[in-house]
Amino acid sequence: MTGLVPLPLPADAAWEPVAHDKIIAGTPQTRLWVHYHDQASGLSAGEWEAGVGAWRITYTEWEYVRVISGRCVITGDDGSRFEAGPGDGFVIEPGFTGVWEVLNPMRKHWVIRE
Repeated sequence: MTGLVPLPLPADAAWEPVAHDKIIAGTPQTRLWVHYHDQASGLSAGEWEAGVGAWRITYTEWEYVRVISGRCVITGDDGSRFEAGPGDGFVIEPGFTGVWEVLNPMRKHWVIRE
């Protein structure tokens, strides 16, 4: 089938701790499912899940997010703040730095362009 790529249902993925040097609060863990990756275009898509906590983020890529469940707050180093929950969507642009805080365990769909 050309031009259409059905995505698999997620298999179980292992929980991984957030890097210690990035953690601001809690002991957050995440897990990741990559459903699609095209090396040539730098495009990837999948799902991500995280436990409660807060950590530093630095983006060099574009990321589109649609929250499936849970709640988070993204706070930029410039003072911007965005709270998201189920059904909310947003884009994080390259160069964004700040804090990702998970208020309630969350899951999201994501699309990244390197």
